[in-house]
Amino acid sequence: MIKRMAIMLVLAGVVFGGVFGFQAFKSKMMLKYMSAGQPPQTVSTAKAVFEQWQTQERAVGTLRAVRGADLAPEVAGVVQSIQFQSGEQVKAGAPLLQLNADADVASLKALEAAAALAESTFQRDAEQFKAKAVSQATLDADAAAVKNTKAQVEGQQALVAKKLIRAPFAGRVGIRAVDLGQYLSPGTKIVTLQALDPIFVDFLVPQVALARYAVGHKVSLGTDAFPAERFEGRIAALDPKVDPATRNVKVRATVRNPKQRLLPGMFATVESDLGDPQRLLTLPQTAISFNPYGNTVFVVEEKKGADGKSQLVAQQKFVTTGATRGDQVAVLSGLKEGDTVVTSGQIKLRSGSVVLVNNDIKPSNDPAPRPVDQ
Repeated sequence: MIKRMAIMLVLAGVVFGGVFGFQAFKSKMMLKYMSAGQPPQTVSTAKAVFEQWQTQERAVGTLRAVRGADLAPEVAGVVQSIQFQSGEQVKAGAPLLQLNADADVASLKALEAAAALAESTFQRDAEQFKAKAVSQATLDADAAAVKNTKAQVEGQQALVAKKLIRAPFAGRVGIRAVDLGQYLSPGTKIVTLQALDPIFVDFLVPQVALARYAVGHKVSLGTDAFPAERFEGRIAALDPKVDPATRNVKVRATVRNPKQRLLPGMFATVESDLGDPQRLLTLPQTAISFNPYGNTVFVVEEKKGADGKSQLVAQQKFVTTGATRGDQVAVLSGLKEGDTVVTSGQIKLRSGSVVLVNNDIKPSNDPAPRPVDQ
């Protein structure tokens, strides 16, 4: 029993000794840090540098053909022949579809015969009028009959011509929507015809930016169908009216499309270069702490510590920021070129904090980042 109590006392002494020893060590280390300051905080940094920025406006646009139409007959009829292949290029005036016009052609021949007879009668009566064999009234009636029959011939010729559908302009036809032998009513869609090179892009800009746009300015177009490509164009026209509901104005640009990959109806993003490039002081956006009371950064400076050795110290400064571009932001005031600014790790800093710079991993500073599928 006495032996067991002795063992328990020894174990208790070991436990309490360890606890008190750890507390003493902890107190010693806290006193050391309090006397020497906080330990250095690891951060990444970047230098504020000047870059040339081209002022750009971005808008959402819709592509439309310079010339585009859904072709349809003006008159009813049965499809007699189809003279195009879906998706092919056609020239202006090329025949596309023929409606049955046999009855109309027969009527045209009858009218042409009547016109020829009226002309012959007029010529004969004109000779007799010279000999005073017919009256002026008879000659006038013959002349009116000639004009009437010729007008009927022209009207019937126009009707026959409407039975043949031609391409009103050069372009690419779509997928045909009719078949041989099908009866078509007036206005029934046959096929769509689109002229694709060049192509228009229509987009809206706010009225506050209207003064910066003019005919001839360059634009750059991108679409999710071809994410790695940009298509260049120029502004062709500005709508002379501002929409009173949105206070936006429509702008139209003409874009070259030689490979005809851009199609009417596609969604596109339009970037417009406005004015001359500007020289701006830039930083990665991660360097800025955006706050309601003002935006701040931590600037890293080299100072001497209490022991006389040099150390890196972070000082918080207020800055005025401007436009952004990709991962970058323009700094209008509060910094000068060459200042070293903390880009990550600010949350653990305060003015006067000692820092340790490690730039093995740095935040992105790409002016035009693009997402990568992984």
